[in-house]
Amino acid sequence: MDHKESFLQFLKVEKRYSPHTVRSYLNDLDQFNSYLGLQNRSGAETDISYHDVRSWIVTLMEEGYSPSSIHRKISSLRVFYRFLRKEGIVTGDPLEKVVLPKTKKRLPVFVAEKSLDRLLDDCQFDEGFRGIRDRAIIEMLYFTGMRRAELTGLKDSDVDLASASVKVTGKRNKQRIIPLFGYFAVKLQEYARARDAEFNMPAEWFFVNDLGNKLYDKYVYNTVRKYLAMVTTIEKKSPHVLRHTFATHMLNHGADLNSIKEFLGHANLSATQIYTHNSFEKLSRIYKQAHPRA
Repeated sequence: MDHKESFLQFLKVEKRYSPHTVRSYLNDLDQFNSYLGLQNRSGAETDISYHDVRSWIVTLMEEGYSPSSIHRKISSLRVFYRFLRKEGIVTGDPLEKVVLPKTKKRLPVFVAEKSLDRLLDDCQFDEGFRGIRDRAIIEMLYFTGMRRAELTGLKDSDVDLASASVKVTGKRNKQRIIPLFGYFAVKLQEYARARDAEFNMPAEWFFVNDLGNKLYDKYVYNTVRKYLAMVTTIEKKSPHVLRHTFATHMLNHGADLNSIKEFLGHANLSATQIYTHNSFEKLSRIYKQAHPRA
């Protein structure tokens, strides 16, 4: 695609999307371009029609892609063609009349409170600095609801243990302040002291690997998966599950949606409202179990 590079620059600079999101857009555009090549339809963006897009959707469905994956790929194309129209490169929109396959709304997966209590109160973490760090990772994700990339991007200066708060840089470089309650602030202080003693120097990054460098995403994922496997049988055991768990537990204990929205760094309330479905499911089960005529 002739204008792909300028589009990717637009995503990085103007939209301030993360490298991971930009890669997703790039992969979707490359996949569509490869499909057009197989159909002998490769060429300028202005040649693409509604029928090309519709045909690609059918091909994706035949190849077993889920409706949600197809929605994401078409969303990438929509943003690309909005960019082309804004730049005056095309006048029409080949996606204007595209009808997408229906998706099922999936409820966020979360860990039961008793399971998290068992992990933090009863499970043994590894000895020494590694164990202190792993516990701090689990607690930071569960006690604040931050994303994995936000955790690995924390600098030592972002964590203010004196005022018990942490400054988080989220999507599109939007920053928010999350308070830390007393017990957890003390635990983070213990981790910071252990980290500085381990490497005999102050750290630039708050969470570091075994060499004292910035922690990488895969380590966080593997750590969360390892410890959640000790207390739960749910299939997904990712850092994002702890984010879902934070929001669900907060909502179940009386936090309002606007507060949870601010904690999570959501741009609008609609993204946060999905957590009300988990609470509704819980209320529905209680109602059916407790009401004599239910």
